[in-house]
Amino acid sequence: MKLPRHAPRLTELLAEPGLLATVIGQGMHAEVAGEYSHFSEIYYKTPPPGLDRRAWWLALKLARASGRKSLPLLDKAGRHFSITQSDSMSRRLHFLDRETAGNILGLRKGDKSDGDAYLKRSLIEEAMTSAQLEGASTTRAVAKDMLLKGRAPRDLGERMIANNFEAMNLIREWYDSPITPERIYEIHRVVCADTLDDEQAAGRLRREDEPIRIFDNRDGTLLHDPPPASELPRRMERLCAFANDTESSDYLHPIVRAIALHFQIGYDHPFVDGNGRTARALFYWAMGRQDYWLTEFVSISSVLRKAPTQYARAYLYTEDDENDLGYFVDHQLRVLEQAVDGFRGYMVKKTEEAQRARLLVTATDSRGAKLKLNGRQRAVLLNALSQPTRRYRIADHQAIHQVAYQSARNDLLELARMRLLRKITVGKRFEFEALPDLQQRLAASRT
Repeated sequence: MKLPRHAPRLTELLAEPGLLATVIGQGMHAEVAGEYSHFSEIYYKTPPPGLDRRAWWLALKLARASGRKSLPLLDKAGRHFSITQSDSMSRRLHFLDRETAGNILGLRKGDKSDGDAYLKRSLIEEAMTSAQLEGASTTRAVAKDMLLKGRAPRDLGERMIANNFEAMNLIREWYDSPITPERIYEIHRVVCADTLDDEQAAGRLRREDEPIRIFDNRDGTLLHDPPPASELPRRMERLCAFANDTESSDYLHPIVRAIALHFQIGYDHPFVDGNGRTARALFYWAMGRQDYWLTEFVSISSVLRKAPTQYARAYLYTEDDENDLGYFVDHQLRVLEQAVDGFRGYMVKKTEEAQRARLLVTATDSRGAKLKLNGRQRAVLLNALSQPTRRYRIADHQAIHQVAYQSARNDLLELARMRLLRKITVGKRFEFEALPDLQQRLAASRT
């Protein structure tokens, strides 16, 4: 990855004779066509009439400076990071306020039917893709099978995914409590368990004999040189104070605060490894802490994985342009918006499938008795219609729906009794599969 073209400093631009006079009265906004653009991006665009690139950049810098809010988070030189909330950011924050603190297509906080299944699916997705962002090569199918069955990980990639899944469940227990350095260390210990060359490094800050520098793997370009290890305890205390300060008179939108926490862990790189996974877990904690409960159901890593270069570039832009956190906030808001839209699409699909399933089974069996099926059984029938050769095992059904073994057994045996599934003996266990004429049987039951 190339370093961005260096952005001229505001003081440097103001010192150029006559430059300020050319931008006065331009009415410039903080964005360019709805984009929070860096100098390296506008460099190749045509400036507005009457301005060259440097004058254009000055006009943008002045527009951003007028609404800038300084944050208590610091770079390694002790300078504050800051944020200007642009129009596009405000629109996205409004969207996320509505979509992640309310309900989506009937899914409401505390749902114990479909909600639990959706939540487990989402936690699995985030656990997988967060690990894949940092090198895990395990396929989605294998990872999902491992987590649903509770199977022990068999390699490093599976261990990273299993650790992430455990961490995502762990932070859900902390929504009602302030975050502390010790709890961040615990998140790190969980995500890095049995994955580091030095296992003693899990759950502790890096030491002075463990310097971290971030290079481009392709050409060796130095991308980031984090703060020294000696500063990390103090910086972690400052980070937690910022995370917990939700009642300050100097208001900062809760989602922006959560994103800033994500950024700061990545910037500080306080651990020898696993910083990204820890940062994203801390972001989910901060969102849950402020009751953006639907964030649990979306996977930001699944979006980040599609364009990891943009993720890294958002860090570089912030550090290059006078600690302007707007680049990272803008990027992450777009990621969140895409993740929410993705989950909404998933919910639409599942809602349509559930409606079809209900239509298929709200009738009578061959003897005229009304079919009485629970949601788990409807899910099996719907799946059987789309995958007619699939086999269903009691243990798998139990893991997917998180019910007692006897409940899972009764679900499948009852479907077999209704002659909607066929029971097969395999060794010492039962397996179930759809009858060849399942579609016709269900259609006939409605007539």
